Amino acid sequence: MILRTEGVTKCFGGLTAVNNVNLEVQEGEIIGIIGPNGAGKTTFLNCISGFYAPTKGKIYFHDQDITGKPSYELCKKGIARTFQIVRTFPKMSALDNVKTALFYGGGEKAANPEKRAHELLEEVGFAADHETIAESLNTMQLKRLMLARALGTKCELLLLDEVAAGLTTAELPDFIALVKHIRDQGVTIICIEHVMKFITGTSDRVIVINFGEKIAEGTAEEVLNNPLVIESYLGSED
Repeated sequence: MILRTEGVTKCFGGLTAVNNVNLEVQEGEIIGIIGPNGAGKTTFLNCISGFYAPTKGKIYFHDQDITGKPSYELCKKGIARTFQIVRTFPKMSALDNVKTALFYGGGEKAANPEKRAHELLEEVGFAADHETIAESLNTMQLKRLMLARALGTKCELLLLDEVAAGLTTAELPDFIALVKHIRDQGVTIICIEHVMKFITGTSDRVIVINFGEKIAEGTAEEVLNNPLVIESYLGSED
């Protein structure tokens, strides 16, 4: 088991954004997290990745307690994440963005960082010139750069926050294939997503969070046919 959360709860004043969420993730899985807007999905991911310390509960990575450790420490341990709004070093080239991750991440440093950065950009299908300045890239190019940079940290666990958002219907199949390819290279993945085609096309298991609580877990087909899940998205009659 690569990741385990036990009763993870996050409160902001009187608001409980995440409430007693338990999750077990096996190495090599792709786990999808779905739920309505404001359900607490990103807050839960932020607790795992070290952006927030849980108010209560425990988080274990390879059975090591990482609860409350900052994100820069977790990055060196092998946990990387992406953001719904892509964050890059906008004035740097795509190549230099990835090289920065190579120097910053954990594990043995690449003998030739420039060569390795080129390889990672090619692996994720980054088709633009590698010297292109990041702020001039389009949505698809930025998302591929984001993945290359995350892989540059030599992560074992990759947390994706709405990585398919903004992609066209035509772009989605290639991106689904790319995420599965990354998993096949030995990276376990947890992804928050609203694009159901992405969830059904990638996820081994899906969990559903609503009002901060986990209300369902299973295959995509099982959870999408769960009455509680249908009610959380569509509401119920009075």
